[in-house]
Amino acid sequence: MGLELAARRRIVVLTGAGISVASGLPTYRGVGGLWTTSPELASQAAAAPARDDPTTTWRNFASLRRAVQAAEPNAAHLALAELERSLPTDATLTIITQNVDGLHARAGSRRVLELHGSLLRSRCSDVACSLEPFEDLRDASEAPPCPRCGAPLRPDLVLFDEPLPARAEWESKRALRECDLFVAVGTSGTVSPAANFVRAAAYVGAYTLLINREPAPDDAGFDEQRIGLAEALLPALLRAHA
Repeated sequence: MGLELAARRRIVVLTGAGISVASGLPTYRGVGGLWTTSPELASQAAAAPARDDPTTTWRNFASLRRAVQAAEPNAAHLALAELERSLPTDATLTIITQNVDGLHARAGSRRVLELHGSLLRSRCSDVACSLEPFEDLRDASEAPPCPRCGAPLRPDLVLFDEPLPARAEWESKRALRECDLFVAVGTSGTVSPAANFVRAAAYVGAYTLLINREPAPDDAGFDEQRIGLAEALLPALLRAHA
């Protein structure tokens, strides 16, 4: 059946760092990615260093937090928000994002599942503390104390070796079980857990599409691949198939 948006009732869109490049934010892997250009940040983006030295973790992520706050949604984010608004009442669009920049919500998307947390929130570094993650836009170079227990705060991110947020993971799996169209944007979809998403969608009969600057391997499981910039390809594609 192909893309055919008018016939779709359960759309799932997986987004990665590539969708936010046009907003001035870097990717993570590969040439020019954060883990390549900022090895100290990569070494701090793991559970053990964050647990043992939350103050350094806060300090190392401070510049990225500022960049995220200064960024604006681009044409790709806005196109997805507009698509959601245009859907009939019996249809849904769920965005599962690996990004931590909050740009989907700022663009107007309502059903957004943040698999890796958000740099616009903070939480307590003490796992025994009951403080819930909260919006935190302050520009602090040092980790503020937790208002509940006094331990240093940390960005509300899922770092290496940490589990995904239980609710976001559960709702992602439910959306994938019900979807009839799966679109991956700005991500190869080949890194776990996202690597399983396209296969899960294909298993239930969904049409699967990749929009990315680089192709995925032939065995990745996509029915169709569109190679190019998300901010150019996605709005044009959605207009053509509205």
